[in-house]
Amino acid sequence: MGKHAASYEPLTAVRLGALLAGADDSRRWRLVAEFLEEYRWEPVETRRLLLDGEPASTGNEHWDVFLAALAEHLSAKDGRGAPPWVEARSLRTFWFPFNTSAARVDAVVHAPAAFRRRGVYVSAQELEVA
Repeated sequence: MGKHAASYEPLTAVRLGALLAGADDSRRWRLVAEFLEEYRWEPVETRRLLLDGEPASTGNEHWDVFLAALAEHLSAKDGRGAPPWVEARSLRTFWFPFNTSAARVDAVVHAPAAFRRRGVYVSAQELEVA
């Protein structure tokens, strides 16, 4: 392990946003899953640092808003307020990332508040397995 272990850096929202730009949707969901996994392993007191910086635009408004909702959702789960940059991001029309009738119904019922408020309908369960 030695030196390599010390150089490990978990994904931040800024880095995640940069990786999402230009990626296809299946790669984007894999990146979100990787981010969530790394976030879960970080000590609660340092997790905030992963969300503080504002990601540049991914080039896709849906994913820009998704990042804001994700940052707010994770902050709330850790019992603290969202980073200030999330406030400016929301959609004018609803977005269902998993657009089958069953997924839509599930998302309407189970979307976390931070996502629902911004017009992103994804169920909490989909975030757990993303």
